[in-house]
Amino acid sequence: MKRIITVMTMGISALTFSAAAVSEHGFIDQAKVIEAQPLYETVSVTNPVTECWTETVNRNSYRPGAYIAPIAGGIVGGVVGHQFGKGRGKTALTVAGTLLGATVGHGLGHSSYPQRPTVEHVRQCETVNHYEQQQQLVGYRVKYRYEGQTYYTRTTEHPGKRLPVRVNVHPANGI
Repeated sequence: MKRIITVMTMGISALTFSAAAVSEHGFIDQAKVIEAQPLYETVSVTNPVTECWTETVNRNSYRPGAYIAPIAGGIVGGVVGHQFGKGRGKTALTVAGTLLGATVGHGLGHSSYPQRPTVEHVRQCETVNHYEQQQQLVGYRVKYRYEGQTYYTRTTEHPGKRLPVRVNVHPANGI
């Protein structure tokens, strides 16, 4: 008989300890959701957009052979200048004749090979950021009822019909 009383005492002690643990940390129950209102926040969103356009560009171009006249003029001028100089003057007249001949050749070359402007259509693109204000869902304001009392909370997701709640029970005269 004594052994049965000891086993019962141990069982009652275990139940008491278990109940104390539940009341200290609480337990999870379900509350009825009455209303869940979506909450929005205005945010600025960047949308990069590529904008393209066509520009008309005028370019001057030389026809093939336009460089031959200055080269030939420089050679002829150098040979002629070399014929008239003596000593150090021979070198100076050769250089002067080369420069003068190249200049004359350049002028003659442009008169016989005139520059022709060409028109090109060049496509230009750039990325531009467009900013747009948008409403973004940030959560829900939830009204719920538990044990006859109405409460409010905020959740990140829609709670559905039931909301899990943690219930803590403490003795009124305890620590």
